Amino acid sequence: MKCPFCGYAMSKVLNSRPTEDNKSIRRRRQCEKCERRFTTYEKIESMPIMVIKSNQTRETFDRDKLLKGILRSCNKRHISLEQIEAMVSEIENQIYASERKEISSSEIGEIAMEYLKQVDEVSYIRFASVYKKFRDIDEFIVELENIKKKKHK
Repeated sequence: MKCPFCGYAMSKVLNSRPTEDNKSIRRRRQCEKCERRFTTYEKIESMPIMVIKSNQTRETFDRDKLLKGILRSCNKRHISLEQIEAMVSEIENQIYASERKEISSSEIGEIAMEYLKQVDEVSYIRFASVYKKFRDIDEFIVELENIKKKKHK
């Protein structure tokens, strides 16, 4: 494993443990050259899931793309990176647990919105505005009213 700081190819494993979901191994490493520490994750390689985009093209599921979208919607909110990582892991696990070879990008968006709605309503609205392609303020208002109705039930 190359050191992300100096690029040296040798590191030693200081600690290994399963992640909370038991689907990967977290390894704490130390570079043998610069002695800086870093964390790696090891997971079982599985068959890629293809995402069917709205224009009917297909691409492989990209966890980082999902993470970036959620990070953008949570920008300047009181949500820790650990919470966001956990949310993305749960979404990814739900997608892989379906055991389907293909999933639409709209289904992934719906799953992500459900998680965001539970964590932070502002982040949910930000994500929904991009995902649902709100055209004007009226669409925002309708979505906000839906949230308020569900909150008061």
